[in-house]
Amino acid sequence: MSQYADPSVLVNTQWLTNHLNDPNIRIIEVDMSPEPYKNAHIPGAVFWNIFTDLLLPDLKMNLDAIAFEKLMARSGITNDTTVIAYGSYPGTGAWIFWLLKVFGHENVRVLNGGYQKWKSEGCPLATELSTFTSTDYRATGIDAHLRVLQNEVQASIGRSDSVLLDVRTLQEYCGEWFFDQPPKADQRTGHIPGAVHLEHILTFNEDGTFKSFNELKNLYESKGITTEKEVFPYCAIGGRSGYTWFVLKYLLGYPNVRNYDGSWNEWSRLPDVAIER
Repeated sequence: MSQYADPSVLVNTQWLTNHLNDPNIRIIEVDMSPEPYKNAHIPGAVFWNIFTDLLLPDLKMNLDAIAFEKLMARSGITNDTTVIAYGSYPGTGAWIFWLLKVFGHENVRVLNGGYQKWKSEGCPLATELSTFTSTDYRATGIDAHLRVLQNEVQASIGRSDSVLLDVRTLQEYCGEWFFDQPPKADQRTGHIPGAVHLEHILTFNEDGTFKSFNELKNLYESKGITTEKEVFPYCAIGGRSGYTWFVLKYLLGYPNVRNYDGSWNEWSRLPDVAIER
């Protein structure tokens, strides 16, 4: 991991095993359903539900500071707590890293390989639900430097000094799917004009860990995504693109990356924007 631009943002399974009982650490598991968590999770991990804790009913990211403060407080997290994020899907922890950074939380790490790696190595698992005393958490204002909004995305189309990076599946990019299934009558599919496609799963090894610095560097540069350009990743709801922001900014050291968290969920519903298929 030492090759990465900032290797301190990652922890491995051995490190986390050694710190399971550290009172200054809070482990967060994030998933779409609580069932996997209830069956077996990393000891001491608190569960966050993507749909009820992190998204609004219209699937927009919930970036309300008060809601975020309540989520952190009931998870037993103080402003000084080190948060270790993971999910059953290996990229989830890096999305949560982005989200916590948006609200100014300083100490966040990603479990490299997530639950997949943890379980495959026979690390300890628990079934009892984790509960902690509520804290008094205070979020800072949203860090606008980590986000890009729709009007700036629109203004970047066709510019040589910026890259719109679509990290969804090829089916989504080509317009065959809306999110994870064929579109319904009122759903517009395709991609933002000029967007480069590079599916985010290409950054994983088979065990769910991140590919090496050189592999990642070559992957992005092969698509013309280079460090001197401003990069705006997007996906369906901002999660996979938040993960990509983490890879580009912290593992590769790209200086100008902002997540379009509105993503296709927003763009496809705007009446006056262009769409390519």
